[in-house]
Amino acid sequence: MVLAQLGGSITRALQQMSNATVIDEEVLNDCLIEISRALLQSDVQFNLVQDMQTNIKNIVNLEDLAAGHDKRKIIEQAVFNELCKMLDPGKSSFVPKKGKTSVVMFVGLQGSGKTTTCTKYAHYYQKKGWKPALVCADTFRAGAFDQLKQNATKAKIPFYGSYMESDPVKIAVEGVERFKEENRDLIIVDTSGRHKQEAALFEEMRQVSEATKPDLVIFVMDSSIGQAAFDQAQAFKQSVA
Repeated sequence: MVLAQLGGSITRALQQMSNATVIDEEVLNDCLIEISRALLQSDVQFNLVQDMQTNIKNIVNLEDLAAGHDKRKIIEQAVFNELCKMLDPGKSSFVPKKGKTSVVMFVGLQGSGKTTTCTKYAHYYQKKGWKPALVCADTFRAGAFDQLKQNATKAKIPFYGSYMESDPVKIAVEGVERFKEENRDLIIVDTSGRHKQEAALFEEMRQVSEATKPDLVIFVMDSSIGQAAFDQAQAFKQSVA
């Protein structure tokens, strides 16, 4: 719903710009103000919006554009590129290699959907020919192992966990080692949900990461928390990335 509203607002801003008889600096500024307002109302970080405005103005220098250039298309393309840049991590996505064991560790806040996402991630690669396995290192939430077990069984993916062991580091290490011996090429470790202010749980997460040495750490969150996601993501990255 939020994305639909944001998309509609940006489209209307560009349409108003396109309807102008003459595309000049004032029209460009009005367009950028409307787009910026839409982004800020959608809880996009102010610094990102400010950078976007500056970059577009640097790219679209109306005075330097020779006659015959389609200013509307140039502005639309600049806006599109800058919006894409906001979502671009700046490097290629991690892709596991078949036949070579990769360990992927999932972290995030409580109730963000980590366990379900772990299973979906495993199922996605299973359909593409990988041999995934799931390890439940969440000993904090009641029913965590049962949920992972149920999901994994339904997806026909091997899993490891314990009802008796309370040390998540030990469970994670045992699970990873077992599936390495079974030549599983994608081992996914599900961890307890935690908040950046929970120092003890963050230390536990760091220990799990050091013990399993994951090739990739995936942070799972609910996008509806808005700008608060930045601080949370930074805290997780500083601990385990």
